[in-house]
Amino acid sequence: MISSRLIFFRLLALSAIATRAAADDVRSLPEVEVSASRYSLIGVADSASEGVAGQFQIRNRVVARTGEVLEVVPGLIVSQHSGDGKANQYFLRGFNLDHGIDFKMSLDGMPINQRSHAHGQGWADLNPLIPELISSIHYRKGPYYAADGDFANAGSANIYYTDKIDRGLASFGLGQNGFYRTLLSDAPKFKDGNLLYALEVSHYDGPWVNPDNYNKLNGILRYSQGGQGNGFNLTAMAYSGRWNSTDQIPWSEYKNGGISRWDAMDKYSGAWAHRYSLSGEWRSADAESSSLVQAYVINNYLDLYSNFEYGANSQFNQRDSRVTSGINASRTVNMSGLGKEAANTFGVQIQHDQINNSLLSARQRQRNPDDQCFLDQCRRDRIAQSSVGVYAENHVHWNDWFRTVAGLRGDYFRFANTGLHSSVGDNNTATVNDFITSPKLNLVFGPWSKTEYYYSVGNGYHSNDARGVTIGSGIRANGLVRTFGQEVGIRTEIIDGLQTTLAVFQLDNASEIVYIGDAGRTEDSGRRTRRTGFEFNNYFKANRWLTIDADYALARARFRDISDEGNYIPGAVEGVASIAAIVDDGGTYSGSLQLRHFGPRPLKGDNSLRSNSTTTLNGKIGYRVSNDTRIELIGFNLLNSRHSAIDYYNGDYSFNGTSGLSGRVFHPIEAINFRVMLITSY
Repeated sequence: MISSRLIFFRLLALSAIATRAAADDVRSLPEVEVSASRYSLIGVADSASEGVAGQFQIRNRVVARTGEVLEVVPGLIVSQHSGDGKANQYFLRGFNLDHGIDFKMSLDGMPINQRSHAHGQGWADLNPLIPELISSIHYRKGPYYAADGDFANAGSANIYYTDKIDRGLASFGLGQNGFYRTLLSDAPKFKDGNLLYALEVSHYDGPWVNPDNYNKLNGILRYSQGGQGNGFNLTAMAYSGRWNSTDQIPWSEYKNGGISRWDAMDKYSGAWAHRYSLSGEWRSADAESSSLVQAYVINNYLDLYSNFEYGANSQFNQRDSRVTSGINASRTVNMSGLGKEAANTFGVQIQHDQINNSLLSARQRQRNPDDQCFLDQCRRDRIAQSSVGVYAENHVHWNDWFRTVAGLRGDYFRFANTGLHSSVGDNNTATVNDFITSPKLNLVFGPWSKTEYYYSVGNGYHSNDARGVTIGSGIRANGLVRTFGQEVGIRTEIIDGLQTTLAVFQLDNASEIVYIGDAGRTEDSGRRTRRTGFEFNNYFKANRWLTIDADYALARARFRDISDEGNYIPGAVEGVASIAAIVDDGGTYSGSLQLRHFGPRPLKGDNSLRSNSTTTLNGKIGYRVSNDTRIELIGFNLLNSRHSAIDYYNGDYSFNGTSGLSGRVFHPIEAINFRVMLITSY
């Protein structure tokens, strides 16, 4: 679903009258006051935790994997427990978001999260992204925005590609662990518009005994006309990736010398994936109103082999093939006679997923026949999942120091599943309908002395896997699961060059039943959850050559209902911190350092087992050979820390013929390594 806000922005910071923009597209935000290489959102943002990252911040991120570019969102951790081609693991606001549930992501209005996915609900694979083409990332935390629907509980990230680039770009990279990458991109004039193209080819093995051998081929072709308020684009994208996976390994056996840090428990784990899409966007705006229409068709495919119990007969295969189509339309109309300034936004979002997925046992990356299942359950399903979301938002500037944003959203879902095979004899064929309404309210006070104060409250939801919603054996999952959130905060620019936000939040999840894709069954937590915490973010332009970005977030996540298993939520992120320093005066030399801390987490409900914390330092030095060419030396894990990228508790695994073992398992961060990039414009 589209993540667009479709709301107003101020045309000029000193203008006495504000009007609404064409679309809630932050590509329009450069017309708002821009300060210190970052968007100034005083008078624009609806909450303290809303923000925008522009090209300057994105370009200076030091990322080993494409998905890590999203760590530009304060408080968000993007990690990996498997091969580089697999969707990342995400952590935010006391959530272990798994592969994307409860955090909504979109690219130019196209949904990145995949519903009823074979491996995990909300699967969000960012490997098809090309970071150099990202013009901005608009992030929002909590369920306070009517335009945000499914999965937008902890927050959302709306990624926007540029329509054109000023000059052609060629980038060539080489590095340790078998890394190479080539990117070619340009946007020549064509007819009355621009024809943007990009082609990316990359490879990576990693330090693993069984090399990842990750081969990526990625491309985009976009034709656009007009500007940000009035114009259109048509876009084709294609991505293909193939890789081996070194998944997490048991901690005890590693410490006892039974397995090396870089070894694999099953060398046949791995996958192949592709994503192809066609999309279009049309924008129109004048002084009285604005409209936006987006349409898309996406074909996603994943063929994934995993083995988390490490036994000879415990490898399993998950295949997911789908076509996702949708349309997003909205209209914003300026109003008179209500307050000082006012506007109403109305929107509709329609999405349909036609899905074929399966869970079958396998051996050495060969699927076993349907009647040879070594898992608790093997199954194949054909799913047709549809949704219609409608929403309205009312924005009113009541006077110079108080404005409100009131919204209401309604979502209808249809879950239709045809069970093609089930090893437990239940073909699981059924159709379930569900509907949910979600009111939202944001109150904004100020600005006084370049400072605004916020209170936000609202309901959100996420959908559950259709197979769990229609399951015939066991307890059926709820189709749509409600959340309730509220937040108070402050945003200030009272100190020249410093932008600071502080947000204190609470988010409650209803008791829910979820579908476990790896096991082919539903699991009932039977308990309500509550997450409370705060985020403290600072962006400081110290002078013309030094920029400092410092963020800290702390969350407390607990089950609200008492249980013998304990009230801690396994994997819930607690403390997160990052500090980034960028040195760049536009001259010969430039550089950046990025310190990132991922705090310890409970791995069991009684908190008897916890992960270690992980702290990494990445950096790069740039040398400008000429106005057109620069060289960058990039270093990862400069402290050579021997920490974990991620940790879990595994209650049943085998090692060297001994089954029934349990304990902590982990995926190590990679040792210190370097890459060299040659980047030239033409």
